[in-house]
Amino acid sequence: MRIVHHIILVLLLAACAPRGTLNLYEGASEIGEVQRIYVGTTREVDAQGFPVGNRSRNLIYGRFDVSVPPDREPGSIEWPHSQTPDPSRHFLLDKHFPIKSPGEFQSLLRKELRTRRQEERTAIIFVHGFNNNFAEGLYRFAQLTEDLDLPFLPIHYSWPSAGQALGYGYDRDSMLIARDGLEAVIRNVSDTGVGEVLLVGHSMGALLAMETLRQMAISDGRAGLGKIGGVILISPDIDIDVFRAQAERIGKLPQPFYIFTSTRDIALRLSAGLTGQTARLGNTTDVEKLAELDVTMVDISAFSDGKIDHATALASPSFLRLLRSVPDVGAAYGGDPSTRVGLIPGTVLVVQNATRLIVTPITQ
Repeated sequence: MRIVHHIILVLLLAACAPRGTLNLYEGASEIGEVQRIYVGTTREVDAQGFPVGNRSRNLIYGRFDVSVPPDREPGSIEWPHSQTPDPSRHFLLDKHFPIKSPGEFQSLLRKELRTRRQEERTAIIFVHGFNNNFAEGLYRFAQLTEDLDLPFLPIHYSWPSAGQALGYGYDRDSMLIARDGLEAVIRNVSDTGVGEVLLVGHSMGALLAMETLRQMAISDGRAGLGKIGGVILISPDIDIDVFRAQAERIGKLPQPFYIFTSTRDIALRLSAGLTGQTARLGNTTDVEKLAELDVTMVDISAFSDGKIDHATALASPSFLRLLRSVPDVGAAYGGDPSTRVGLIPGTVLVVQNATRLIVTPITQ
């Protein structure tokens, strides 16, 4: 009966959520702010060259220029759907450029890097989560890049999620298939002359990120992870024991290593119930289980509204404003816990190597 209850709840919540669509609107950049996102994907592509939900054996590259509308609430994404696309209100695709080969992909990234200052030669690879179609993952990354004013070179790895609420099994298998593709993207980006690579995984994408790091560590040890300058797992849909096993096999984790969690995450509560557990990594409060690992858990439950999409760290206006108000986020989560509270309001708990930071809105 518990499984039936979970399925019914997923259906009810998912039915209320509008789905993202990719709308090509050349000239949207005249009104919106363009975020140029480079993409590596193991999805099949349609006649327009847009990735879909089916799995591909090939790793395909492209560049997508996303127009972000002005004067909107941070964290928000509005889709045109049946309405006439409006660059002043909607996220739209301004331009799309297919990239024919890994060599061309690297060449374009090198050209992009030459226009940047040395301190901006960091690449950020974003890996979306469960039940995301291509447009949703792409636009969410564009929204995050815009709202946080990230100075990094943005690359999105889009793996073939079915984009369906009941597609958990399909997505988990797709995630496992997608490990080689993500590894290839990380290695290709690392060879372009970037200073470092920041790897960000959301939901099931966090599991994919950890599996890929584990795979690379097995392949050639720490040398393969040399350019990984930090890892951020957002609402990670990972069994805690699985995460510990992954981390132990990776060895010394890239630093800094952040895990954003929320005890109010309904989606992770459902995922834990389906596996017979009480919690996943993304909604646990038990930092002692990670005590021997050099990680920082950032509990942002106070910013959550309990939505099924468990995108608090990506979509909460108040949390995004808080992050953007901090002059140096790295210092805010730096090595000395005693210095963090003055920059990010909250409570700090340190257990051996692991740190749990409970963040609260400034008004509290």
